[in-house]
Amino acid sequence: MNASKDKGTKAETAVVRFLQENGHPDAERRALAGTRDRGDIAGMPKLVIEVKAVVRLDLAGWLSEARHEAAHAGPGTVPVVWHKRRGRSSPGDWYVTMGGQAFLALLERRTNA
Repeated sequence: MNASKDKGTKAETAVVRFLQENGHPDAERRALAGTRDRGDIAGMPKLVIEVKAVVRLDLAGWLSEARHEAAHAGPGTVPVVWHKRRGRSSPGDWYVTMGGQAFLALLERRTNA
């Protein structure tokens, strides 16, 4: 496995563990699906999580990728990017980025719950 892929795998695993330890026991790493990819983390209904562990930020590109993957996951799926924060090992200290439409969708779910 190359260093970049290994770094990504470790970040995805860390996010899954963090989710599991915080009330989401069904969270798991998703197998790669090529052009029909639906994000990096499975087990989170109506949510596509794209995990990034890179030095150079590309929020627009990452969000575009997450939106594309959310379209594969089905209607009403909210795309988010969970990206590693330099110097922080816990995903609880990393950033989760989403577009305004995704944020509204989460707010609507909360209101309708």
